[in-house]
Amino acid sequence: MKIGLYFGSFNPVHTGHMIIANYMAYNTDLDKVWMVVSPHNPLKESASLLNEHHRLHLTEMAVDGEQKLRVTNIEFTLPRPSFTIDTLTYLTEKFPTQQFAVIMGSDSFQNIPRWKNYRQLLDNYEIYIYNRPGHPVTDTFGGNCKIVDAPMLDLSSSRIRALIKEGKSARYMVPDAVWKYIQENNYYK
Repeated sequence: MKIGLYFGSFNPVHTGHMIIANYMAYNTDLDKVWMVVSPHNPLKESASLLNEHHRLHLTEMAVDGEQKLRVTNIEFTLPRPSFTIDTLTYLTEKFPTQQFAVIMGSDSFQNIPRWKNYRQLLDNYEIYIYNRPGHPVTDTFGGNCKIVDAPMLDLSSSRIRALIKEGKSARYMVPDAVWKYIQENNYYK
């Protein structure tokens, strides 16, 4: 089985994330997509992060009932900060019969030379890159990359958090169950 790993803080998970995950699961040769909730991305500020267990729960709510999508908290048990290559190495050892690939936006891919052991990542794993406006893939750094023209929404978790903090609605930007839960629990206020 070929599993695409879609890493993210998912702070909060939004409709754009779900469109990408679903598109990759149903329009590529991936059998499943696992959304990997990262406790702390070493290239991002952690001060604005909602508790990792809350983010995990919101992401699980977003994929509820979807057969080809799964959420994993695998990075919660690994050393922090989380590094993609360490997670891939662990998963490859734990699930030797599975084939893992990485899903990422073209904006993130441009920064891959800054990642821990990025050569090992590019040499050993397929990378599925979805195009982000203003970030064309001009160099694959010699990796086994597949450029996927997935549908894009101009959404960001930071913008959603800002709207909520300002007391404005972010409904329809996040899955309905997620929006209801964020409101009930006063997250991001």
